[in-house]
Amino acid sequence: MIRPILIHPDPRLKKVCPAVPEVTEDIRNLARDMLETMYDAPGVGLAAPQIGVMLRVLVMDCTKDAEAAPRPMVLINPSIIGASEEQSVYEEGCLSIPEQYAEVSRPARVRVRWTDLDGQTVEDDFEDLWATCVQHEIDHLDGKLFIDHLGALKRQMITRRMEKLKRERARDKA
Repeated sequence: MIRPILIHPDPRLKKVCPAVPEVTEDIRNLARDMLETMYDAPGVGLAAPQIGVMLRVLVMDCTKDAEAAPRPMVLINPSIIGASEEQSVYEEGCLSIPEQYAEVSRPARVRVRWTDLDGQTVEDDFEDLWATCVQHEIDHLDGKLFIDHLGALKRQMITRRMEKLKRERARDKA
């Protein structure tokens, strides 16, 4: 089921999410809905708080090549356990901040530990867009947005645009 995506500013996007105590059928259903919502948007990542679910769950698929098979990933209670000193800069966007992009510098490579849908602990290394995406989505679980990595002026400008967008969408629904 495709779920509505929260738009910044929304107080839920600024909250730290608690850990998922155990992988249940509800969590598997949530992951399925999140993947469907992410692909529909379309995006390469989505964190549970972006659909108003305050749990440490994220989904991602950074497969860009139309020829390549999709590689959907579900990470439950993810944490970065290692990061390269080398940085990479990507122009990031966010489904909760539509049509706004800015360059963000993050570690070029990260090692992440998480629980999978079978309740097993997994560790893996991410680089390139995958590294940027997993860090961006983990930020969401910690109540941070990509604009929090920007200067105050640029952040305020984007926030004002989102407030205007939300007013326009509310007017269109009325």
